[in-house]
Amino acid sequence: MDWQERFPGVSAEEWRDWRWQQRAALSSLDDFARLLRLTGEEREGFARTAGAFRVGATPYYASLADPVHPDCPVRRQLIPLPAEAEDGPGDRGDPTGEEPHRPVRAVVQKYPDRALLLATDRCAAYCRHCTRRRITGGEGNGLDREALTEAVDWLRDHPGVREVIVSGGDPLVLADERLEEILAAVRAIPHVRILRLATRAPVTNPFRVTVPLARLLRRFAPLYAVTHFNHPKELAPEAREACERLVDHGVPVENQSVLLRRINSSARVLVELNERLLEWRVRPYYLHQGDLARGTGHLRTPLRAGVELLAAMRGRTSGLAIPNLAVDLPGGEGKVTLAPDYVESREAGGTWLRGPRGGRAFYPDPAEADTGCPYDEVWFAGR
Repeated sequence: MDWQERFPGVSAEEWRDWRWQQRAALSSLDDFARLLRLTGEEREGFARTAGAFRVGATPYYASLADPVHPDCPVRRQLIPLPAEAEDGPGDRGDPTGEEPHRPVRAVVQKYPDRALLLATDRCAAYCRHCTRRRITGGEGNGLDREALTEAVDWLRDHPGVREVIVSGGDPLVLADERLEEILAAVRAIPHVRILRLATRAPVTNPFRVTVPLARLLRRFAPLYAVTHFNHPKELAPEAREACERLVDHGVPVENQSVLLRRINSSARVLVELNERLLEWRVRPYYLHQGDLARGTGHLRTPLRAGVELLAAMRGRTSGLAIPNLAVDLPGGEGKVTLAPDYVESREAGGTWLRGPRGGRAFYPDPAEADTGCPYDEVWFAGR
């Protein structure tokens, strides 16, 4: 069933208009019930989570959902279940400890050289696994023009910050003119060398990625677009067009997936997702362990599951298609990565390693063990 059958009366011009997609967003049980055959559990989910966190999706993203199968990966990311009303083990309102590192309303700084700029508290679609739902939940967090001016002033006064991640919410819900204002203000700060733009628009509203937008982003290079595909069902032709338009205009695109239980928690799914993204010239970057956000416990996997998935992928697909498994530690301690342990034993002279096909190999240590770099003193002199 294509979108014209599911949204009768909508013209092709309207459908491809990103502003129409945002204006026509589905936001209630009735909206979704007109499109999907909701189960009793899904209806209960709407009832039990009413007012707790926004529900919403562009018609485009909702049209990717299977209208009948309740385990559809798109559906599971959009429709609340009753379990979302319950706290799981360790659930927190601020799962990664951002608030103590929020010096002004629109800045989070957990690392000395990087800062997060919160450009908006809105998204084109609201994911059930959202880690920043305390901000994107609609409680009115004051991310207005004054907050953004305050943020830019703060960044200007902190010369240690060389990289800024523009996020939110989703910055691409903003008009080009407003986005340009923000990016220009940050790019004008001499010590800010790298920009990242975190957006799910290629997934949820790919029509937002217009040629003028791609040209706009290219003007602020080096700027990296970081998007968020979780399942191959999201890899529609329109999404490919959006990603390739960015790359063709000189904007590198990387993908960060979230590991979601019973949605993408299989090596088969992750291999297909990341191999196809590579064909689009989108680099798999992180596979995030689910953060301890309130109401998301039913979507999280044990840590060992992610490590086992990486081990299952290794040797069966290109290293380019294997992302880093990242855990953003509770309490603001920062991000760490996990990987399978291939070391079997260490002994004098070297290390025994296990290969992805189960074999063993000995890697000998070199005769010389000094790893100092004598030219460092010359290269870094006076810096």
